[in-house]
Amino acid sequence: MAEPAITRLLAVEAIVTGIQVDDWRAAIRAAGELLVAAGATTDAYTEQMRAAVEQHGPYIVIAPGIALAHARPSHVVLRTALSWAGLATPVEFGHPDNDPVELVVGLAAVDHDGHSAVLARISHLLAERDLLRVLRAASGPEEIRALLAKHDEADR
Repeated sequence: MAEPAITRLLAVEAIVTGIQVDDWRAAIRAAGELLVAAGATTDAYTEQMRAAVEQHGPYIVIAPGIALAHARPSHVVLRTALSWAGLATPVEFGHPDNDPVELVVGLAAVDHDGHSAVLARISHLLAERDLLRVLRAASGPEEIRALLAKHDEADR
């Protein structure tokens, strides 16, 4: 299965920067609410993302400063999508190497193939340190999406 374009999965309405949260649970809730607002999931999926961290620990903190909030594909995922919650103040998830987190990317997938394909695409994106630096400095949702669109286009 080909890796999907990030911008196809990430609506500008699902991007927020400078959001203030108190802890990792609120950070996951922010990413989940963006997925709900984009029509990709129900509120139950946000709870599943939180429960996954409570059960399995901070495995979602996949790189320094970055968490990939997700849960298993289920009926509460309406379509495969991403959200982007840039935090005003980094929060601790309890990861020994990659805390504190300043960006929470929410991932919702309708099936395991889609889940794997999006994970591959996100992993590819995270390997681009220069792009991540530029994305972290972006002024808002439109600029983030435009930068990601350029990245998608360059990968074609």
